[in-house]
Amino acid sequence: MILHANTLTTAMGACLIALCLSGGRLMADEVTLVIDDRSSGGYATSAGSDWRLVTDTVMGGVSHGQLAVEEIDGRSCLRLRGEVRVENNGGFIQAALDLETMQVRDASAFDGVFMDVYGNGETYNLHLRQDDMWLPWQAFRTSFTATPGWQTHYLPFAQFQPYKTSAGLKRDRLKRIGVVAIGRAFSADLCVGRIGYYRTQ
Repeated sequence: MILHANTLTTAMGACLIALCLSGGRLMADEVTLVIDDRSSGGYATSAGSDWRLVTDTVMGGVSHGQLAVEEIDGRSCLRLRGEVRVENNGGFIQAALDLETMQVRDASAFDGVFMDVYGNGETYNLHLRQDDMWLPWQAFRTSFTATPGWQTHYLPFAQFQPYKTSAGLKRDRLKRIGVVAIGRAFSADLCVGRIGYYRTQ
């Protein structure tokens, strides 16, 4: 579980400078662009677009899930729950967010994605899609483990691996973020709080 220090935030246009503790490591002078701070109380993000549920049933799979807005340990979050099943070449449920404004589509000034999560000890994926990806399974992927208790993960863009594409990651042309339970049969239960981009000075 992450223990957060008192945070001093100063507005810098769309960015925030924060002092925080992450896994016992002080990240000073960190600049962030928040895509969603869960202040809407619904499926809408701070950036204006809406989260939606996508499952492998669109491809013939039999996984099932639900997406709900809840409060966990006093924090508003988006909760992805369900059963991932691998029959019929399936194997995923996803909370998907289309990036609709240039402010959040262009992450070229940042080092990676940060997200606050609370989970059930399972490993999940974060997927990024960009403008030149047309097939639904194409993405840049990385993994993280969501343990019980709120935790902030910092996922560098350099850590994302291409899947079913030969393209390189274009940070200025992002079009979708997906928080995904994928790849094996298991019970998913993941809460997502803040999500956005970070840059370490």
